Amino acid sequence: MTRIELAKKGIITEEVRLVAKDEGLTPEQLSEDIASGVSVIPININHKIKPIGIGRGMRTKINANIGTSKDKISLDEEMEKLEVLVKYGADAVMDLSTGGPIKELRKMMIKKSPVAVGTVPIYEAAVRTAEQKGSIAKMTADDLFKVIEEHAEEGVDFVTVHSGLTMKAVDRLKKEGRILDIVSRGGSFLLEWMIYNEKDNPLYEQYDRLLEIALKYDMTLSLGDGMRPGCLADATDRTQLEELLTLGELRDLAVERNVQVIIEGPGHVPLNQVELNVKLEKEICKGAPFYVLGPLVTDIGMGYDHITAAIGGAVAGAAGADFLCYVTPSEHIRLPSIDDVKEGVIVSKLAAHAADIAKGIKGAIDKDIKMAKCRKALDWNGQIALSLNPDKVKSWRAEVPPTETEVCSMCGEFCAIRTVERALRKK
Repeated sequence: MTRIELAKKGIITEEVRLVAKDEGLTPEQLSEDIASGVSVIPININHKIKPIGIGRGMRTKINANIGTSKDKISLDEEMEKLEVLVKYGADAVMDLSTGGPIKELRKMMIKKSPVAVGTVPIYEAAVRTAEQKGSIAKMTADDLFKVIEEHAEEGVDFVTVHSGLTMKAVDRLKKEGRILDIVSRGGSFLLEWMIYNEKDNPLYEQYDRLLEIALKYDMTLSLGDGMRPGCLADATDRTQLEELLTLGELRDLAVERNVQVIIEGPGHVPLNQVELNVKLEKEICKGAPFYVLGPLVTDIGMGYDHITAAIGGAVAGAAGADFLCYVTPSEHIRLPSIDDVKEGVIVSKLAAHAADIAKGIKGAIDKDIKMAKCRKALDWNGQIALSLNPDKVKSWRAEVPPTETEVCSMCGEFCAIRTVERALRKK
């Protein structure tokens, strides 16, 4: 039985107890939330990892994307990226490879990753078809579902599937128009296939087939947003909402069939529309866990898009988003380096943490209180240990060492904390 089946029968598993304890919830409440589709524990039956929960009342989780392309292929580097993203606190990793030994890399990642692993099967299906048949348009539904089944059997915990990108949504796109039509890579593959074959999306038309695979391996479906906005001007338009309405219907079918499901969201969104997007998803998709790609709150952040995404992610998380996809400084430019991955994870982690404090997640602010107390005590070892990147803090402090060891080199002898403490003691 899948986790939803067990939850519907009132069976509370050890896995649920572990997650509930970690999140400060009761096992009964978490089990009810899984049964109703507002929370998930994304673990394939063939992947042994520590369980994490994503959804209502739990800490905001983050995902980090890695993977190769035709222009850069190094399995060793991708494995190092995996180590780095785990070290700095990512809760999940997605393999977005489109070049080199894709299958080998995925198997390595599943074997070595202590966190949930996600993939986008349409990528590998498209690459295979282009190599074997010369064009993505020649891919068959069987080709695509074969790849999905392979990923599931190997132990992938969650897959992005753009099942809401239908002919109706494409017609809406043509009618309404956009500055950037589709920026989703998976969405673009499916659009090309649909137009050339004059058929609807097989991930939509044969959704039951997809549910059967997910059911077999208790693999979570992450319903992708192929129509997500790729720039602020296209945000929250009718094309995006057309797809979201379909995703809401598909979410209902998945939960009814006992398949765990997450809804993916935008994208590029103006800051004043971020909360609106979260509320729309929660209403239309009946509280399903929301996985946002950033969102980026400006289009001009090239080189700094990890920051534009963290701003959007913090607001989205505070409004109720459950899962943030990190963005690295090299977004829109190139494949991320190991340092890019580290920076992306850290700023995304900060966004998630800030959101948790705003949401009132139990214990979220505790670490901040500890940091404040260490600062008052001028306890530098404590401050360094509580930071998300202790090596960086230690290195920067050593670069310009203060004359007096208990303060920092910015304020020195005029340290406000020490000055006030001294004055209050005299009084």
